[in-house]
Amino acid sequence: MRKKLDLGIKPSEITPEGAYMNRRALLAAAVAAGLIPSIMSCEAATLPASGELADVKKWPDSTTDKANTFQDITTYNNFYEFGTGKSDPAANAHTLKTSPWSVQVSGEAAKTGTFTLEDILKPHSLEERIYRHRCVEAWSMVIPWDGFPLADLLKRFEPTSNAKYVQFVTLNDRTQMPGVRYPVLEWPYREGLTMAEAMHPLAFVAVGIYGKVLPNQNGAPLRTVLPWKYGFKSTKSIVRIHFTDRQPQTSWNMAAPQEYGFYSNVNPQVDHPRWSQASERRLGGGLFAARIPTQMFNGYADQVASLYTGLDLRKNF
Repeated sequence: MRKKLDLGIKPSEITPEGAYMNRRALLAAAVAAGLIPSIMSCEAATLPASGELADVKKWPDSTTDKANTFQDITTYNNFYEFGTGKSDPAANAHTLKTSPWSVQVSGEAAKTGTFTLEDILKPHSLEERIYRHRCVEAWSMVIPWDGFPLADLLKRFEPTSNAKYVQFVTLNDRTQMPGVRYPVLEWPYREGLTMAEAMHPLAFVAVGIYGKVLPNQNGAPLRTVLPWKYGFKSTKSIVRIHFTDRQPQTSWNMAAPQEYGFYSNVNPQVDHPRWSQASERRLGGGLFAARIPTQMFNGYADQVASLYTGLDLRKNF
């Protein structure tokens, strides 16, 4: 879903990243419950309490666009499990407990079962594989995600030839997530991809931002990132991965199929029924920031257009 927000803030009024990070260090004791440990060690489940991700390498295809500040990224969020307002997740997500954490893997794969977060992360040798993937989010923000290719994770479970799609499901716990007490959506939140989409090099598992472990409001402890799709396609706080031979249910398509299709690719040529998607304003640009044309596939057409060869992208929106 493309969100167009005008905060009326001048670029000069935005807190610099360095100053914000120093402030966060002073508050670390208060927010520690909202962070998972650093995931840079593959030997231990409990990692430095600082939540620092060391030696993060640059993803070779990252955008050169200037990234939004840490403050932008962590205070303007869609995470309806913690409230429908953009500031609600930052205010409410401290109740989420990210350790211990487990993910159920099911369906058309050779290796299924319940895996701890340590099981999932340890085989990746993350101290060697973790990347900073600076990409343009489709609502419109530039985020320096830290993580690894989604394909690296999915291959571990050895999906069979029957696996045509993969579904991701978010935690559904009203004791930790006040938003699920209300029928805003049919809980739990779920999303899905074709296997070709999921295995594409641009599909990412994020475990951090700006060299810090993911804050809860950004989808801790692990979430998907699909930079050529609208942000709601990126599942947060994942607790289940299901491989299937048929197109899975997705939350926004279930809630409003006339507005949200399964694919949900950024396509400025297809308007949302209630607003145009032809242009956007970058978050943090201020009241008078110029609108910029929305790019097909959010600017990643050269990389991903071949995934949809022969598919009518007006009907399959």
